[in-house]
Amino acid sequence: MQKTYTTDRLKLDRLDLNDAAFIFELLNSEGWIKFIGDRNIQSKEDSQIYIEKTLENPDIVYWVVKTIDEKDSMGIISFVKRENLEFHDIGFAFLPVFSKKGYAFEAAEIVLKDLLQDPDNQIILATMKAENINSIKLIERLGFHYDSEIENGEKKSLLYSISAY
Repeated sequence: MQKTYTTDRLKLDRLDLNDAAFIFELLNSEGWIKFIGDRNIQSKEDSQIYIEKTLENPDIVYWVVKTIDEKDSMGIISFVKRENLEFHDIGFAFLPVFSKKGYAFEAAEIVLKDLLQDPDNQIILATMKAENINSIKLIERLGFHYDSEIENGEKKSLLYSISAY
């Protein structure tokens, strides 16, 4: 798993404290709150605490997706080992202004291809709410297949998987 990825249009770097303003904006975007959940990030300080907790957790990796010139942070790709899932889960979230331009696919694809090369990641999962149609289309375009509906507390999600075999 690399710290940095680059495509023709994008650069992905690991999340760090310098990303606090961007994380504040992303975690308060309508799509994040609707499809991922409100993290109660009310200030830049809250976003710094969120980043610190994320960086301290060995089961979570976030890459911040930026334009190749690094002027604009547009989204994140995440790789998380959740307690309720057997394998790691890949996720993505982008600011609305960067939606429907192929950035999420491009970023997720380069990370996914690398992760599937690792013998420890021969199966990778993705979870999402059933009403998140755009993310479902994207995950299927990446090669994931629907497995089942899962429950985690009160939340129901769709579970998708992809394997390196």
